[in-house]
Amino acid sequence: MYPIDTITGSLVNLRDFRPDDVTDTLAIVGDDRVTRWLSYDSRNHDQAVAMIEGAIQRAQNEPRMEYYLAITDKHDQMIGFGRLGLGGVKAAKLGYAIHADHWGHGYATDAARTLITHGFTTLNLHRISAAMDPDNAASIAVAKRLGMQYEGHLRDHVHTNGAWRDSLLYSILAHEWPASQSEA
Repeated sequence: MYPIDTITGSLVNLRDFRPDDVTDTLAIVGDDRVTRWLSYDSRNHDQAVAMIEGAIQRAQNEPRMEYYLAITDKHDQMIGFGRLGLGGVKAAKLGYAIHADHWGHGYATDAARTLITHGFTTLNLHRISAAMDPDNAASIAVAKRLGMQYEGHLRDHVHTNGAWRDSLLYSILAHEWPASQSEA
């Protein structure tokens, strides 16, 4: 399964990471505006290198348990990353981040929609969930826009930026995901 073919969305493409993605990755994971909403603190160059190397290595595992993919615009410029982490029975956790300079253009919604579609159609998943900061109105709006249902409030779910943070849990099941959603 390595490397995967490019997964095409309406606005973005998703592909496996490459070693030359480090600079673009650092621009995202080194930016406090972005990592404020993630489950880890901002990273430096060496940590970004390790992140890319780890993603490339895990993509080669059989069975593949993680789809940690670069999100690119239609010119193959990396603008973010998305992840489906497989776990449980036919289940995955969804995550994504978009470079702050590209917020507000529908890229996160399209990337999440593309990942969910891939999860249900190609990976034959039953359930996809996402946990997000209760103050992250943009990600909550993405989850709702994609038909994800609110499941609950997870207390002290992640430790980031020196403090514990709660998360809101959203999910969607395969039978709730209409085929037309992938084209919306």
